Amino acid sequence: MTATALPAVAPTLPPETDPAALDLRPSDRARELRSELVDFMHTHVFPAEHEYEAYRQAAGPDDHVVPPVVEDLKAEARSRGLWNLFLPAESGIGQLDYAGLAEITGWSLHLAPEATNGQAPDTGNMELLHLFGTDEQKSRWLAPLLEGSIRSAFSMTEVAVASSDATNIETRIDRDGDEYVINGRKWWTSGAADPRCALLIVMGKTDVDAAPHRQQSMVLVPTSAPGVTIARDVPVFGRHDQHGHCEVVYDNVRVPVTNILGEEGAGFAVAQARLGPGRIHHCMRALGAAERALSLMTARATSRVAFGKPLAEQGTVQQQIAESRIAIDQARLLCQFAAKTIDLHGNRAAAQLISQAKVSVPRVALEVIDRAIQVHGGAGVSDDVPLAAMYGWHRSMRIFDGPDEVHLRSIAKAELRKQH
Repeated sequence: MTATALPAVAPTLPPETDPAALDLRPSDRARELRSELVDFMHTHVFPAEHEYEAYRQAAGPDDHVVPPVVEDLKAEARSRGLWNLFLPAESGIGQLDYAGLAEITGWSLHLAPEATNGQAPDTGNMELLHLFGTDEQKSRWLAPLLEGSIRSAFSMTEVAVASSDATNIETRIDRDGDEYVINGRKWWTSGAADPRCALLIVMGKTDVDAAPHRQQSMVLVPTSAPGVTIARDVPVFGRHDQHGHCEVVYDNVRVPVTNILGEEGAGFAVAQARLGPGRIHHCMRALGAAERALSLMTARATSRVAFGKPLAEQGTVQQQIAESRIAIDQARLLCQFAAKTIDLHGNRAAAQLISQAKVSVPRVALEVIDRAIQVHGGAGVSDDVPLAAMYGWHRSMRIFDGPDEVHLRSIAKAELRKQH
């Protein structure tokens, strides 16, 4: 019996990499900022964590007032020049340089990003206003956001539809003369519970008869607008964050047509522009959390004795530590490569790298945090150490800013196109 001859298929060559994209060295300015930021973390942020948590615990989950220590940290960060580092137009550094700094702020996710005015979702919203806002919009909203005097939220995901496909969005934005009328129900509008939140960037449909990716638009909605109702704060693994992750109802909310962000029908494209660098920032902060988890793991392993010797001398624990170090370093290089590609060639050129990072980094962070929890034993699942809270947030990362499945689909399609 003759075997069927299968067609020979040669592996496709990876695209040639711009040699400049492989130069991942930070600039001299970034090195200076890194040194300043590390000192700030050790001398101010870490010592403030207990005060922050104590305030939140005393206030209770329904109180979303920012603990006063945050404003103290913001003032200190500004005095050190650690402010608005995420936006090249403000900081003078690129995405590669900022990636290393974002990682450091991930060491203390509740405090450091906001202390440096680099917290989501405000950073993405500021990027949108910087790119697409009119002079009046920038004056009213971007300036106070850059100043850190207000906060904002991004209102896209909906309760009733699978929002991983943004073309599903049902919220209507109908024009009535010189106004838009907004009706819909959103959730996971992070930041909307914070009393400082003054702006909602809302994505909805302005033309249901247009092509699928031209139906959506974004409008700027003050939280004080009549018809805006914060229905509830949605907990994440049982935890209520200070800024909240909210379900928001828009009931005949009216705003001037001048509140359109960009142009009608550009909502989908605007959303993609927002998510490019922001995904890398999220990933780098996640690596910062993974580094802290690894540090906690090694400290626990060297100080805890079981079966007559420190955990650090147990082979299984050593393997967990080694696997964690390998995974973090690999993931960091992918993020840095993606960030440098953005610097050199823009978001579109880096799209597949960003998707790869968005899938791989949360996995790495979760694996490292989970190992750290295991080494801590019962303490690991308590609130005596930050690991449980870290795990919950980084598990959520596999869903927000595009679930793993969407990014994997995009990566696979790119590979399949190489065969044609």
